[in-house]
Amino acid sequence: MLTRMSMASTAGAIRVEGLEKSFKDLKVLRGVDIEVARGSIFALLGSNGAGKTTLVRILSTLLRADAGTATVNGFDVAAQGADVRESISLTGQFAAVDEILTGRENLVMVAKLRHLKDPGAIADDLLRRFSLTEAGGRRVATYSGGMRRRLDISMSLIGNPPVIFLDEPTTGLDPEARLEVWQAVKELAAGGTTVLLTTQHLEEAEHLADRIAILHEGRIIVNGTLAELKQLLPPAKVEYVERQPTLEDVFLTLVGARKNGENQ
Repeated sequence: MLTRMSMASTAGAIRVEGLEKSFKDLKVLRGVDIEVARGSIFALLGSNGAGKTTLVRILSTLLRADAGTATVNGFDVAAQGADVRESISLTGQFAAVDEILTGRENLVMVAKLRHLKDPGAIADDLLRRFSLTEAGGRRVATYSGGMRRRLDISMSLIGNPPVIFLDEPTTGLDPEARLEVWQAVKELAAGGTTVLLTTQHLEEAEHLADRIAILHEGRIIVNGTLAELKQLLPPAKVEYVERQPTLEDVFLTLVGARKNGENQ
């Protein structure tokens, strides 16, 4: 006989069927269907007002849907909210860290609030995983945007939630910080965490996601792998062109050279 936890482990990480949500006369979600495999990165693309954040809020039990069903880690978000909340972590658009505390103190504080054993060891492990060990003793007020975001994500992993929601995680970050966050997200999935990522940036979804869905005016208009989505367009014409460096190539080369020079 399957227990509640074993049933959760055999189900898909996230399943959404016919989800609807309105705010007075404004229909935000109009019958959304998605399924997210365990240990994968699923990107939800859409412009402002498409309904991305509303969907995440429903999946994290912060809002109730008007119609449809949704399960997270095998638990119904409407009927088993406590089990869902134990299974997830939600990271919003802006880093929720205490700037007065050090990075390590932020992590220790959250571990204590979750009543976990040996919060210091948990903090040290996360600092190592997110390449923040050297900065762990510094006040967060001195951190760069990318470092704050990595700390924010690491805080959300305390307690090892199997599912994490990242709502536009690179909002307001510079190019270098954005790449740091991308690497952190890749490492999450490599460790078995299921990631649902909302973003407006096509490049971000292309770089990170195993599957991509486009939410437009409250409906999923396409859902598939990057290769499957590219097949929706006419085949590209093959022409010889001399490849020019991209702006990202220029930026990383110059910044890397400057950093190497300063370290010598």
